[in-house]
Amino acid sequence: MAASCRRQAVAAALVAMAVLAGGLPAAAALGVNWGTMATHRLPSGTVVRMLQDNGIRKVKLFDADPGPMDALAGSGIEVMVGIPNNMLDMMTDYGTARDWVHENVSRYNFDGGVTIKYVAVGNEPFLSSFNGTFLNVTLPALQNIQRALNDAGLGDSIKATVPLNADVYNSPQSNPVPSAGRFRADIADLMTQIVEFLSQSGAPFTVNIYPFLSLYGNAGFPLDYAFFDGTTSPVVDAGTGISYTNVFDANFDTLVSALAAAGAAGLPVVVGEVGWPTDGDVHATAALAQKFYAGLLRKLAANAGTPLRPNQYVEVYLFSLIDEDAKSIAPGNFERHWGIMRYDGQPKYPMDLTGGQGGGNAPAALVPARGVRYLPRQWCVANPNGTDLAGKIGDSVTYACSLSDCTALGYGSSCNGLDAVGNASYAFNMYFQTQNQVEGSCDFQGLAVTTAQDPSRDTCSFIVQIEPSAAGRRRRAPAATAMLLLAVLAVLQVAL
Repeated sequence: MAASCRRQAVAAALVAMAVLAGGLPAAAALGVNWGTMATHRLPSGTVVRMLQDNGIRKVKLFDADPGPMDALAGSGIEVMVGIPNNMLDMMTDYGTARDWVHENVSRYNFDGGVTIKYVAVGNEPFLSSFNGTFLNVTLPALQNIQRALNDAGLGDSIKATVPLNADVYNSPQSNPVPSAGRFRADIADLMTQIVEFLSQSGAPFTVNIYPFLSLYGNAGFPLDYAFFDGTTSPVVDAGTGISYTNVFDANFDTLVSALAAAGAAGLPVVVGEVGWPTDGDVHATAALAQKFYAGLLRKLAANAGTPLRPNQYVEVYLFSLIDEDAKSIAPGNFERHWGIMRYDGQPKYPMDLTGGQGGGNAPAALVPARGVRYLPRQWCVANPNGTDLAGKIGDSVTYACSLSDCTALGYGSSCNGLDAVGNASYAFNMYFQTQNQVEGSCDFQGLAVTTAQDPSRDTCSFIVQIEPSAAGRRRRAPAATAMLLLAVLAVLQVAL
């Protein structure tokens, strides 16, 4: 056994011993989001082993993909299984909701099956950017799914909830403090109905809170207010006399006030997503992500709660477990870099899931995915002997990035410092790896060439992709087709 494999095995064994000994107090409240929008997905069994090796006992899914669900069977990991927004309209029909529950919940309800705790009905369906598309279908879908769970005899142990973005509540500009929190005026009546239903069914209110987005969307936002180490500019709530030193507590308590105003002061709250990305923006770095999580995990380990709900257990799902290189970047380039693990299941930074309660002074290391298989160790880079490099390279880079992930090249990102040739090499390699290094995918009309020498430099990593699954190979476009598209693109641009 190689030394690295031995170290991984020992680390996994130590974590497992800590779990059995009850040595992960923060993990009792801790889950992770497992997204699968990647060109090369880690095998589901590998991901489940990684969760177990790290003592993570809760996971949130965005759909009911049989791959992850089957792999979770017998793991003992609690699952929040999701229904995508594009299925909400279908769930307004009770028969369809009943069939969905039978197929995706009841079928896993056996000894050694999947420990489903929640069904997430939609995902942030009331975002302003959706222009009201899901306003009329979310509550009926929620009601039908819970009714179907009840009718299947599962309603006592499995609850339907709706993960909502924090933009469903706010404080008035005239009094922007947590105690003034109310549900957004345009959806206030609907939110009151949802809150009443959740209270009656015994389900929690699920909210996604992103301190990073507060910083990203406001140039004047104080950086230290996004973390948990105190701030030079606390927010003093005159209504309660509470001084808020971090935006997470202030945001959470704004929701607590909104719930109280809606007549549901005691409704439990689950934080469905909270995290910090590591690339794609000037503040999306591994160092800041590590700082954010260290403070959050200390808070969870101490059961500190928030000022309006002090000393209370808070159930939290980190966003997210693994980077997803096929996610939409409409919100920002950082969208593909939320993982605490890289695309291949390797940790990005030291992270102590016990919140400092596991012993020792140094940050504990996350246990990486085991048995990951990679494509051959080769890269695709700009050909130094290519002809007319300056004239053709722009179109080729645009094409390569349209079919792969080049977000690391953006302003403030990890590869932002490359020159024009370096940018081309990065783009060519990302396309090459996305295409599984198939013959012809590193050519670009003579502008690119393969190399066995790693071109990574400083903070900029040129990856070698993991081996695709059989399904992934079927989805991948043949190299000949890809290069034909490139040729057509070149012809069209010449014609224009």
